[in-house]
Amino acid sequence: MRPLLSLLAASVAFPALADEVNIYSHRQPFLIEPVLAAFTEETGIDVNIALIERGMVERLQAEGTRSPADLVLTVDVARLGELKDAGLLQAVESDILDSAIPEALRDVDRQWFGVTTRARIVYAHKDRVAEGEVTSYEDLADPKWEGRICTRPFSNDYNVALTASYLAHHGEEATREWLTALRGNLAKQPEGNDRAQVKSIWAGECDISLGNTYYMGQMLQDAEQQEWANAVRIVFPEFENGGTHVNVSGVGMTAHAPNREAALSLMEFLASDRAQQIYAESNFEFPVLEGVERSEIVAGWGEFTPDTLSLSEISDLRPDALRLIEEVNFDG
Repeated sequence: MRPLLSLLAASVAFPALADEVNIYSHRQPFLIEPVLAAFTEETGIDVNIALIERGMVERLQAEGTRSPADLVLTVDVARLGELKDAGLLQAVESDILDSAIPEALRDVDRQWFGVTTRARIVYAHKDRVAEGEVTSYEDLADPKWEGRICTRPFSNDYNVALTASYLAHHGEEATREWLTALRGNLAKQPEGNDRAQVKSIWAGECDISLGNTYYMGQMLQDAEQQEWANAVRIVFPEFENGGTHVNVSGVGMTAHAPNREAALSLMEFLASDRAQQIYAESNFEFPVLEGVERSEIVAGWGEFTPDTLSLSEISDLRPDALRLIEEVNFDG
């Protein structure tokens, strides 16, 4: 059995084998190799991974029908939507995927499927923010938070998806007002990533921030960042008349997949109990398959009610969400 491959250079070609799956991934290979190794062990099908940190759409377009890629693995519905809109994915029919993955977490045209979820939550300082002081996304616009909120740029995919969810719940004018008020509550100009915001809370620069849940797990595993993580608690805000915004890491089959049957086998394996347990454990994310237990760390964050909005609908609204973010000059 050959080892898993991580191909970083765009000029490197995959080897040609009869039983293989070639993946273009936005995710670091070490995050997904455990589940792919389990797939190879179970099926005998080799898996090759190319890390495409930027320009996945452009690379697939340039390769066209010559592309060796069978599957794309990426995070956030926005990136999945970009691949779909560019005509780079194909519809997949699978009873296994249909039964395992909730309808709200897969594309209406069956071109991408969520394999794990993460919640976009509030990190709150344990001492400076009282329990129950923030409960909703709408509440972030309250003047009581003036000068107390940190965030990464709102043009980032994660915040665009959150804004698209707000837009779906409340409409354009209310979303514009929310963005304007939220911007007025910022302690500093948006910059950095989600973990940088938690560091800012620890440093006393702000009291709350927006972030994805799995960053808490990553910070707790990092000796330098544990102190940041221990300064905050996770709060699961909800939309009024809704739940907590969730997003996905997802998989899609490329339009010209040369190893379609093997690729479908891997997609279906990702929806199995074994794969869901491994994948969610290694990434500090939530399984999409009902009945699969969360990791001990993730379970410790508490229960929440996921929003029931279709991520396909959220994906369709992302251009409008980004336009509103730019109209209010959120990132300034």
